[in-house]
Amino acid sequence: MKIIDSHAHLWLKQDTVVDGLPIRTLENGRSLFMGEVRQMVPPFMVDGVNSAEVFLSNMDYAQVSAAVITQEFIDGIQNDYLLDVARRYPNRFLVCGMCEFRQPGFLPQAKELLDRGFRAIKIPAQRLLLKEGRVMLTSDEMMQMFHWMEERNAILSIDLADGYMQVGEMEEIIQECPRLKIAIGHFGMVTREGWEEQIKLARHPNVRIESGGITWLFNDEFYPFHGAVRAIRRAADLVGMDKLMWGSDYPRTITAITYRMSYDFITKSQELTEEEKARFLGLNAQQFYGFTDLVELPYIKNMSE
Repeated sequence: MKIIDSHAHLWLKQDTVVDGLPIRTLENGRSLFMGEVRQMVPPFMVDGVNSAEVFLSNMDYAQVSAAVITQEFIDGIQNDYLLDVARRYPNRFLVCGMCEFRQPGFLPQAKELLDRGFRAIKIPAQRLLLKEGRVMLTSDEMMQMFHWMEERNAILSIDLADGYMQVGEMEEIIQECPRLKIAIGHFGMVTREGWEEQIKLARHPNVRIESGGITWLFNDEFYPFHGAVRAIRRAADLVGMDKLMWGSDYPRTITAITYRMSYDFITKSQELTEEEKARFLGLNAQQFYGFTDLVELPYIKNMSE
């Protein structure tokens, strides 16, 4: 099967502020993260640069043909770099542009991003619960942007706050923009109360769920993540396996596991059929995002084998 990662990140340097707290790249894969030093990426990434080339090396080794690159405010806005990545590696990456959604005036930014060649827009909606007031996904400016995206066949990639807090807003968006393709990340924040309400949004024909971060959410359980497999099985019962897509949340998740481990717990599971595995790991994403000319990647034997 050809595997597609529906949720990964790239950046040259972290240098931003979230909720008034700084996030800065340090050394040896560490970052100053909102008041404490955290291992942001594996320690061998000594300069903290999370580049496309390093990711491609991981992808080739793990036999992952393509990836969707999302964005998050904690990494800073990476539009210029990601557009360059997409131009250099068009058959390996689909990149999401991101606006400064925490302040009014983002609609012109979104239009510019689509004009520059982005095919998708990312909203880290869990970061919109600001101290100074919540940014509603159904605000006039948001709805104008969603209609604009719908008209241009752009994809909305969105991570929601825990549980059902923003589900009602998403229902309104889906009703207003029934042709807007939407991918909901972090598998509905699967380990949090009310996660199934996010999954049920995929009962609408234009909505998909991707599993970026699922190994992080089940980190206490750890590999081979039996609870994550059961959650995938439960979500498939709710909306159908054809609505679910694998995502890794690379590179943060590979501080604990290897990149291949972020999906091979699926391939080794006895709880899913081979057809279900193929759909979850690649076919659904290929159809939803429109990937073509996917590369064939041979298995390279390890020195330890």
